[in-house]
Amino acid sequence: MASSGTNEQPFGIDFGGTGIKGAPVDLEIGDFAGERERLRTPHPSKPQVIAEAFVELLAKFPDCRGAVGVTVPGVVRHGVVHSAANIDKAWVGTDADRLFTEATGRDVHVVNDADAAGLAEVRYGAARGRSGLVIVTTLGTGIGSALVHDGVLVPNSELGHLEIDGHDAESRAANSAREREELSWKHWAKRLTAYYRTLERLFSPELFVVGGGVSKESDEFLPLLDLDTEIIPAQLRNKAGVVGAALYASEGGG
Repeated sequence: MASSGTNEQPFGIDFGGTGIKGAPVDLEIGDFAGERERLRTPHPSKPQVIAEAFVELLAKFPDCRGAVGVTVPGVVRHGVVHSAANIDKAWVGTDADRLFTEATGRDVHVVNDADAAGLAEVRYGAARGRSGLVIVTTLGTGIGSALVHDGVLVPNSELGHLEIDGHDAESRAANSAREREELSWKHWAKRLTAYYRTLERLFSPELFVVGGGVSKESDEFLPLLDLDTEIIPAQLRNKAGVVGAALYASEGGG
């Protein structure tokens, strides 16, 4: 379905291991400006194959000609991908900004997926209007993180990989660990408390925002955490990646 977007509206693409989601975004309200489209992520998910999928996706929105933002589940520096935990290893070292810009004929900027979600939550979601350092975490298969200070992103924080008590933090505190070990909410909350207290000691944030699918059940575990810092659930949920990517691209990337 073609979008009703205008030439000025940016487009956000959330690229993950299983799906590619995209929509034009209205930056005034931080929401989709047209119907979201979804494609299955091709396998193997090599860069050129994904670029071709993006061309197919953008063709569904011929009226939307603004900048394009793309989330990648990996470390991104100056448009170059430096890690690939859940996508094809061929991504490492790929200048994704240049590849996608050349393939689509559009101005494309790539950003880490957790960073995109963080930007969206700070501009439009749970952390809107909050100053100082906000740490947005996504609790899923791993732990994604975004550091945003007074609205400015500090990219590629990767705080899920902090070592706590001799373990990679996400191996014990991610939602996947709760499911794998069949932990009670109370037991998981103890692990989360240890994780977030470590972040408190290192960064002294003003606010934690918790995203990921499990945030829908935040009433089950957030009240059990013993922290000094305010902690609240994310609001944009599965829209955050697309919205944050479009916002990132509209501001010229990093």
